[in-house]
Amino acid sequence: MTVRRTIPLHVKILVGLLVGATLGLSANAFSLYGQDHGFPQARSYVDLCARIADPIGQIFLRLVFMVVIPLVFSALALGVAGMKDWGRLGRVGLKTLMFTAILSTSAVLIGVGLTNTLQPGRWLSVEKQKELSAKYSDDASQSVAKAKKAKTLDVILLDIIPKNPFQEMVGALDGTSPGGGMLSVMFFSLMFGLALTRVPENADILVGWLEGLQAVSMVIIGWAMRIAPLAVACLVFSLTSRLGLSILPPLLGFVGTVLLALSLQMFVVYPALLWWMTRRSPIQFFSQISEAIWTAFGTSSSNASLPTALRVAREELLLPDEEARFVLTIGATGNQNGTALYEGVVVLFLAQVFHVELTVTQQIMVVLMSVLAGIGTAGVPGSSLPMIVVVMQSVGVPGAGIGIILGIDRILDMCRTVLNVTGDLTVAACVAGRPKAPDSSAVG
Repeated sequence: MTVRRTIPLHVKILVGLLVGATLGLSANAFSLYGQDHGFPQARSYVDLCARIADPIGQIFLRLVFMVVIPLVFSALALGVAGMKDWGRLGRVGLKTLMFTAILSTSAVLIGVGLTNTLQPGRWLSVEKQKELSAKYSDDASQSVAKAKKAKTLDVILLDIIPKNPFQEMVGALDGTSPGGGMLSVMFFSLMFGLALTRVPENADILVGWLEGLQAVSMVIIGWAMRIAPLAVACLVFSLTSRLGLSILPPLLGFVGTVLLALSLQMFVVYPALLWWMTRRSPIQFFSQISEAIWTAFGTSSSNASLPTALRVAREELLLPDEEARFVLTIGATGNQNGTALYEGVVVLFLAQVFHVELTVTQQIMVVLMSVLAGIGTAGVPGSSLPMIVVVMQSVGVPGAGIGIILGIDRILDMCRTVLNVTGDLTVAACVAGRPKAPDSSAVG
C-alpha cells in the first residue's frame, strides 16, 4: 500500500506564483511584440485574459476581508482575557507586558524606519504607480486625498475611544467610520477582554462564544487558503501582464527590506536585551533554542512551535517551568513582534507603490496599529493577512493591493515566525532573570 503524499500549501503557492509570473510576463511580451509589429489587438487580448483572471484572485481577497472584523474582535479579546493569571503571577505578568511592548515597538520602528530609508516602493515609475492605483482601487485618488487630510495626533488619540463600537465596526474597512475606525475596534476589543478577566465566574459562556467565533473565522481563512495557489497565480498574472518586469525591482527591494529588518531585530535587539537583563551569551542562547527556531521556520506557526519552545525553555534554558509556561503560552498570541514588524513594512511599502503620502501622525498610527495587530494575530500560517488589510485601510492604502505581495508572503511568513518564537523565548528568559549559579555546597 503506497502512502499518498500531499504537497505543502507553501509549495503550491510558490508554484502558483511562478506559473502566474511566467504566463504574465509572456503575455506582456506578446503585447509589446504585437504593438511593434502591426498587431495592436494583442493588448486587447492580454487585457481580456487579465479581466478573467483578476476576479478569481479577488474571490480569495473577499473571503479574507469578510472575516476581518470578527477575527480582530475575538482574537484581541481572547488574547487579553487569557492574561487573567496576572492576578496570581503579578510580577511575571507585568514583566511580560513590559518586554512584549518594548520588543514589539522596537520591531515596528525598525521596519518602518528601514522602509522610509530604502523606499523600495519608489523603485516603480510614477506611470506604473498610477496604473496600479487605477487597477486596484477605483477611488485611489480619494484615498490619497484622505491621506493628505490626516487628523492631528490629539484627535487621533481621542478617536481611539469609540462612542459606538458597532458603528466603528461597520465603517472600519471602507473609511466611513466617524471615529478611529479599526483602531477604535481594537480598543473596544482590548477593553472587552480586560473586563472579562474581572468576571471569570460569569464569563465562561461568553469566552466560549468568542473562542467559537475565532475558530469559525479561522475555518473561513482556511477555506480561502485552499484557493490561495490559484488566486496567487491569477493575481500575479494580472499584475505582470500589465507591468512586465518593472514590478520585480520593487518586490525584490521589499523582500530585502523585510529580511534586513528581521535580521536587525533578531541579531541586534534580542542579544542586547538578553545580555542586559540576563548576562546570557547570545551565541549560546541561539544554540540552545535552535530546535525551536527550525520548528518555527518549518511550520510557520507560533502555536505549532509552542510545545517545542516549552521543552527548550525547560530543558535547554533551564527556566522556571511555571514562568516559562505562562510567558510562552501568552506569547504565542500576544508577542508576535515579527508579524508586527512585517505589517509595518507592508503598509509603508504599498503606500509608496500607490503613491499615498503618509504624514508623521499617520505613520505613528501605523506603528501603534501594527503593535496592537501583533497582539491579535493568531499564531497560524496566513493569519496576518487580515490584520495587514486593517492597517492599510486605516491610512488610505487600497486593501486589494495586498495581492502584490501575496505570492511571496508565505516565504516571508516562515522568516517572521522565527522572529516571533525567538522573541517569546527571549521574553521568557528576561522575565526569569539571570540564571542562578549552581549551589557548590550541594556538590560532593
